[in-house]
Amino acid sequence: MSDRVQEKDAESVADASALIAPVPRITMHAFCATGATEAAIEVASKDRRLLKAQVTTSSGGLGTALNVLCDQPSPNVIILESTDDRDALLAGLDQLAEHCEAGTKVLVIGHVNDVLLYRELTRRGVSEYLIAPVKPLDIIQSVSELYHAPGTDPIGRTIAVIGAKGGVGSSTVAHNLAWAIARQLATSTVIVDLDIAFGTAGLDFNQDPSQGVADAVFAPERLDGNLVDRLLAKCGDNLSLLAGAAMLDRTIDLTENALDQLLDLLRVSTPSIVLDMPHTWTSWARRTLIGADEIVIVAAPELASLRNTKNILDVLKTARPNDGKPKVVLNLTGMPKRPEIAPAEFAKALEVELAAVVPFDAQLFGTAANNGQMVAEVQPGSKVNTLFVELAASVTGRTEPKRKSGLLAPIIAKFTRRKAS
Repeated sequence: MSDRVQEKDAESVADASALIAPVPRITMHAFCATGATEAAIEVASKDRRLLKAQVTTSSGGLGTALNVLCDQPSPNVIILESTDDRDALLAGLDQLAEHCEAGTKVLVIGHVNDVLLYRELTRRGVSEYLIAPVKPLDIIQSVSELYHAPGTDPIGRTIAVIGAKGGVGSSTVAHNLAWAIARQLATSTVIVDLDIAFGTAGLDFNQDPSQGVADAVFAPERLDGNLVDRLLAKCGDNLSLLAGAAMLDRTIDLTENALDQLLDLLRVSTPSIVLDMPHTWTSWARRTLIGADEIVIVAAPELASLRNTKNILDVLKTARPNDGKPKVVLNLTGMPKRPEIAPAEFAKALEVELAAVVPFDAQLFGTAANNGQMVAEVQPGSKVNTLFVELAASVTGRTEPKRKSGLLAPIIAKFTRRKAS
């Protein structure tokens, strides 16, 4: 198999993995009959989508499960590997059922491709039957589907935008990206400004909300869906803002899981959540970045950005082995009289394809920032705006809605403008 084919296979696996929703806080106990399955579950347990799950593994299969569960409460999910024949497996499951509490989900890993066995397992209430050998991603997807069945409302996706260093324009990219997702792709979107002390999202969207992220993370006991709705500031069609406080009355010493509850609530109600990450490397920032469904790294065409981007990519490659590579945006290119690393050389050094190369345009970005507007509002037909729309389509896997066409289109457009005025 050629390197190119292998690369395409890896990309297709990454694309499939990006659609797997994270599981809620559950307990999970795996009883493994083989070392290969135990190793796969150990790898799966470290994946970002199982981050909230408490996973325990035991060797021994069905016999061990019977011994353990007869003396302690059953977990939310039991993963049971068996090398027994059909009759022995079914008899063992009948015994195990006597020790399982109502609502316990059972996932069986077998070594026989047997349709009759599958039917019997389904009749007994087994949630899923996998055939060994299993891969970590098989485990992750199967457990996720136990809690996110087809036909239910989709879980919102988080898109984390982080700068390789300060001053590279990551917030500008994040805000314009959110605008493109909300307006051009017509998707309900929330932008969360996680630079709680110095965030600029309120300024960029010409908003001055009295409440924001700080009210959510510093009072977790009050946090629920109603409070989140009250904290959101409306920024236009399909776009809401959860702003940073931009106040220095307290330090931002958050615990590692301080944002978990807030992001869980946003996922339930919003298809796309754009996280404007601060340029800090704290436990909560690292956890939030690693746990995001999509990651965009914004860099400038200079050496410090190149080094830091490589370091971030290396960390994420280790922490997210079942995900695709983050998208790298090279911003502020073509600045007059500044020596720069060429985009092709930048991409070659990182061994990635750049998701976008955004040219430096002091007039366009300066006007937008000073007016509290997005690039699309200042110059809708600009190349820069097109880049943000393409990036939005890339991180969401969606396309821009088709415009109305035909003989009536000019009349409709004229009527719309007249109505707006």
